[in-house]
Amino acid sequence: MAHTEMTVGDLIDLLAGCDRSAPVRQAMNPFFPMAHRLAQVLQFVDETGQRVVYLAEGRDEDSQFGHLPPEVAVVLAWQKPVQAPPRRPRRSAGGQ
Repeated sequence: MAHTEMTVGDLIDLLAGCDRSAPVRQAMNPFFPMAHRLAQVLQFVDETGQRVVYLAEGRDEDSQFGHLPPEVAVVLAWQKPVQAPPRRPRRSAGGQ
């Protein structure tokens, strides 16, 4: 099965409907989902001669924001939706 890569045109089309003033973050690592701040867009030619654009995170220690919001991980299908456990009745001070 052939894998099709997202192109710069696809990315521009997807971004066209977004708020232009919103910060851009990258979701990484489906097994330990984290959010990262993008700092650079780089264009290079790969070993096959094809132009490739890389979105890179910053080198600052605050480039990683921490855990990806669970709702985002669910939409990405990196995690299954989780429901809070049912509440149990509280026990009284008498132990009943």
